Amino acid sequence: MPDFDEILKMAQNAQSELQKAQDNLDKIEVEGVSGGGMVKIKATAKGRILGVDLDDSLMQPSEKTMLEDLIAAAINDARGKADAAAATEMQKMQSSLPLPPGFKLPF
Repeated sequence: MPDFDEILKMAQNAQSELQKAQDNLDKIEVEGVSGGGMVKIKATAKGRILGVDLDDSLMQPSEKTMLEDLIAAAINDARGKADAAAATEMQKMQSSLPLPPGFKLPF
């Protein structure tokens, strides 16, 4: 059974590893797509939007409402992919720590 100092050291190590994993999420890029590729949103796994790519055919006043919907859909797609990438990274980080069975870190 570990003593208090060992538990404290494990907790500090877990906190350090969690911070590294969080920092790494801003380096992982995902791309959300909608409209069959007519709208693309590039983001980090942390959810920061890096760029928007719009097909030229959508740049007409008559397509404004559809374009707005496609941008929202692409952002949501990117967000879903960012969340999945973040969950994968957090799982990797958590599995590398010597935590007691059943112990879950809050993410």
